[in-house]
Amino acid sequence: MLVSDRGALNAEQEAAIAEPGSVFLIACPGSGKTRTLTYKVASELEKIDSHRSFVAAITYTHRAADEIEERISGLGVDTSQLWIGTIHAFCLEWILKPYGKYHPDLQYGFQVINSHESEVILKRLCATSRNPAVTTFDCDYYFTDSSMELGCRTASKIPSVHRILQEYFGELHASRQIDFEHILKYAFEIVRDNPSVSTILSQIFTFIAIDEYQDTKQVQYSILGAIIKAGAGSTRTLIVGDPNQSIFASLGGYAIAPGDFRSLIGVPLREMALSRNYRSSERIIDYFGNFNVHGTLIEAASEHAAYASAITFDNVTTRNELETELARLIRHNIEVEGVSPNEICVVAPWWIHLAHMTRRLVALMPEYEFDGPGLVPFSRDIDNFWYKLAKLALTEASPRMFVLRLRWAGDIINDLELAGVDTSRISRRSLLRESNSIAPPDVEGLDYLASYFRTLFENLSIDYAQYRPLQEQHDAFFASSRQRVDRLVAEGAPYVSDIATFRRVFRPRTGITVSTIHGIKGAEFDTVVAFALLDGMVPHFSDADQLDSAKKLMYVIGSRARKHLHLIAERGRTKKGNWPDYDTTIPLKNLQYAYDR
Repeated sequence: MLVSDRGALNAEQEAAIAEPGSVFLIACPGSGKTRTLTYKVASELEKIDSHRSFVAAITYTHRAADEIEERISGLGVDTSQLWIGTIHAFCLEWILKPYGKYHPDLQYGFQVINSHESEVILKRLCATSRNPAVTTFDCDYYFTDSSMELGCRTASKIPSVHRILQEYFGELHASRQIDFEHILKYAFEIVRDNPSVSTILSQIFTFIAIDEYQDTKQVQYSILGAIIKAGAGSTRTLIVGDPNQSIFASLGGYAIAPGDFRSLIGVPLREMALSRNYRSSERIIDYFGNFNVHGTLIEAASEHAAYASAITFDNVTTRNELETELARLIRHNIEVEGVSPNEICVVAPWWIHLAHMTRRLVALMPEYEFDGPGLVPFSRDIDNFWYKLAKLALTEASPRMFVLRLRWAGDIINDLELAGVDTSRISRRSLLRESNSIAPPDVEGLDYLASYFRTLFENLSIDYAQYRPLQEQHDAFFASSRQRVDRLVAEGAPYVSDIATFRRVFRPRTGITVSTIHGIKGAEFDTVVAFALLDGMVPHFSDADQLDSAKKLMYVIGSRARKHLHLIAERGRTKKGNWPDYDTTIPLKNLQYAYDR
């Protein structure tokens, strides 16, 4: 079989795949983590000898799930007994749907609301708060095994945030709705109070892969740990990640220690590592090694390890000069260094910095294409049903896209079921066939989507207006999308309303990428240009353990670059009130390094 042909694997990767028991794998940047996980999952699928057995792969994002499933299919392995997706999707499909009746809050049914619906409710409740004023940004929260933790760090706001959240929870409970954090809470409580559920799941899943463990929440560890423990060795795991890239602490994510995870699952666990970096030059690796909090071993192993990388640091350019300097760096890398535009990334800590900057760079450099947050012409709420369906509407029915589109079709069918639609007559393939048969004539993007959605549901004989979640999400998608398109057109980008611009959203990147630090985790580029590297932004002023958090963010930025790295801590970014301007983030300010000019 193709999976048995592992000539492309190194000794560390092969050892992790061949290990018969459970593995805790620490993988440095560029070490082939996804390749190793892919081969391991494929190998476990080949071992299945019963149609009742499954392999699960828990990923941090839907995009990662798409990529891994596509790679496994590319190895020629049957994925019919593979379940792959996020922990929220796993808990919904395998715990809440079949066993929700065992929880008093779910026994009469439930509906999952997406992030937009949640924000609408919270925004209305926050409007009642005065002195201090509370916004939806203050209302982030997550559950642990035993408590609810707030994202808000402003002491004067916390009582109001607690009151607003209790009202919010009350409204959800009254309408039998749950949000994404409650998916985890209820899944944990079902597993905790009904041990037989873990036992059943351990009999179904012979192997569970856990990707990006450093971003996993405590309650998620507990859910998956209970299933693995119930198997008493019959359910094995590969848990893989990089503790130096644990940058979602404000959302509850943390890198569990191997010993703690071993105690949680109650079975033998072998610690292993991937230490060979096949991405970056040795100079780049040495540089981001200055921010290596956990002291993990990283060896340069790429074909351009000896490349003469340029690493620059600019703390002189002012905020008003920033877009000109970014354009200069981009042009220098393309015209002098010979870097392809789609191998350049401009990165900053917050989306608010990037949307405006993307549009300014487009105006300043019309000869190049950009892929960034300021150019997405419709609402990018990844939890909205119609956003998910737009992926089918705007992508081509090609062999290369078949596996991804088949997976998206499955997600859409699951969402329809959650909304109360009878999907017994719809399969993933039949949904794709219906989708592929629709060709609206409209050249305006939103008109095209409206026509596609209407035709698809007519062909499926489904009146989506009869299902409140679908109708509300439909209204929200088009209202926010129309607002976004109108704003972009008014700001000098008339082309964004064209269907051609809409289609670009889901294509592989073709231009210069613009993203946040959190958004580029897992990506790689020849050149990375980072700005707003300022204390209070890197890390966010509300993050705990400020110095280590800042180091991890700098580690992520540096480790994305193959050849060149340009760092900017611009002057003149002001704070509210009488506070002094933002200064350079502490680990960058304290680092003594021989930068290039």
